[in-house]
Amino acid sequence: MGAPSQSTSDKKATRDAYGEALVELGGSRADIVVLEADLSGSTKTADFKKHYPERFFNVGVAEQNLVGHAAGFALAGYTPFASSFAMFLSGRAWEIVRNSVVYPKLNVKLVASHGGITVGEDGASHQCIEDFGTMRVIPEMTVICPSDFNETKQVIHAIADYKGPVYVRVGRPAIPVIQRDNYQFQIGKAEVLSEGKDVCIIACGIMVSEAMIAVDALKEKGISASLLNMATIKPLDKDAILAKAKECGAIVTAEEHNVIGGLGSAVSEFLSEEFPVPIVKVGMKDSFGKSGTWGGLMDYFGLRSKDIVSHVELAISKKLK
Repeated sequence: MGAPSQSTSDKKATRDAYGEALVELGGSRADIVVLEADLSGSTKTADFKKHYPERFFNVGVAEQNLVGHAAGFALAGYTPFASSFAMFLSGRAWEIVRNSVVYPKLNVKLVASHGGITVGEDGASHQCIEDFGTMRVIPEMTVICPSDFNETKQVIHAIADYKGPVYVRVGRPAIPVIQRDNYQFQIGKAEVLSEGKDVCIIACGIMVSEAMIAVDALKEKGISASLLNMATIKPLDKDAILAKAKECGAIVTAEEHNVIGGLGSAVSEFLSEEFPVPIVKVGMKDSFGKSGTWGGLMDYFGLRSKDIVSHVELAISKKLK
């Protein structure tokens, strides 16, 4: 389905950053162990296996066992990173995540690759668009979706130092690397990528680079847009959201996820009680994905910069006069 994906020659996949960060951590910390469910080539944990085979464990196609083993390593004092596809780690293993990892507050890092519709040709069965929702509803769970390669590396190092359960989604395709100066990721803190007064766009993952393009397009239309990279979906940076809601009076959220249960829902839940403003959500409109090139699917399901622009115009039209 759809047009061919755009060239990725100057882009990098966030899953590749995960693999590189694991190798870096393995060299400096003997407590790091990596567990895999027979997908190490795809999740990029195979890089860690090459360097530290004695601390790599493939449990096979058994995601519930994967999470259970990770819980055991955490109880033994290790810092386990457990990986599989997002569909399986957040879906098939959900009850084990809840009761064996998060409820006892174990120091387990769940890093899920191949999230969202950019899985592409694998189709709807593997295109997880529910994981933000299923993970963030677990009490005291931290949920993160980094925007690019460089931020992903920082995220993996940050969660290795953080004590407690974390879920991180990384992606399959090579996506734009965002140019930043002196950026340092912090759990629960939004990154301000643009300042504006007419509307605030709040995005995560691949949608951040699309939102950056949208900000420029809106400027040409005379619309001044703020942009927040909300890599941490839970806990939300409520202070940043509230400040932008008061300043701009309208919010647009953008995510590669169902509009039900994800970033848009989290922002709406917060602002509905604190400072209600018009909120319009860019994302999967309560529909499953399809098989096709990831770029074609982004076009088909309205997850491009032009779609953000149209949603911004709708949000502004809803502002109280």
